[in-house]
Amino acid sequence: MQNLSGIGMTSQRTRERLLRRLMDQGIQSIQVLEIMRSTPRHIFLDEALAHRAYEDVALPIGHNQTISQPYMVARMSEAIAKTGTMTRVLEIGTGCGYQTAVIAQLAKKVFTVERIKALSERAKKNLRALGLRNIEFRHDDGSLGWADRGPFDAIITTAAPRQVPLELPSQLADGGRLIIPIGSDDYQELKLIRREGSQFTEQILDKVRFVPLLAGLAQS
Repeated sequence: MQNLSGIGMTSQRTRERLLRRLMDQGIQSIQVLEIMRSTPRHIFLDEALAHRAYEDVALPIGHNQTISQPYMVARMSEAIAKTGTMTRVLEIGTGCGYQTAVIAQLAKKVFTVERIKALSERAKKNLRALGLRNIEFRHDDGSLGWADRGPFDAIITTAAPRQVPLELPSQLADGGRLIIPIGSDDYQELKLIRREGSQFTEQILDKVRFVPLLAGLAQS
């Protein structure tokens, strides 16, 4: 895990307050909590919203997308990391790169796909500024996964399709896990899907609310 604690520090009190809130909501992994403490969320936001970076809320990043609520980033990261190996991880929906930064400190190699080119380029700049070099980027339709880089130990999806895209479970390695929000704008569930050979099991973790996962051509 890389130590980012010295980069772009803002008020230590606001970060510690966020960490206490995450622990109060059930986040137990010391590793995940330390990553959440040391990762500077404010650099992923526009300057006008940077003062709200350590509130436990989702915030807009443009293009009708959001940076995820810190609790949800920690929840998904903890769930995927504690259930198996993290050698090769696929992320669907790079966004501004905040969830990517957290996962990159848990995994040996991260492959991340974003369909909006402006967000992908912004994320590259953010993540390189943090010195995270174990990430490979792709500008494409995330619902297709990234088959020629698989199979993956874990797949984490940061936007919600109405049902699991057919391509994603097939790109899991044996013993791999897929964490994904599923549903419509009115009701979504966060699911953890595990692969054991040709069999898949499914567990509901939480009720959630994510932006929709849009399939189709990537946007320039």
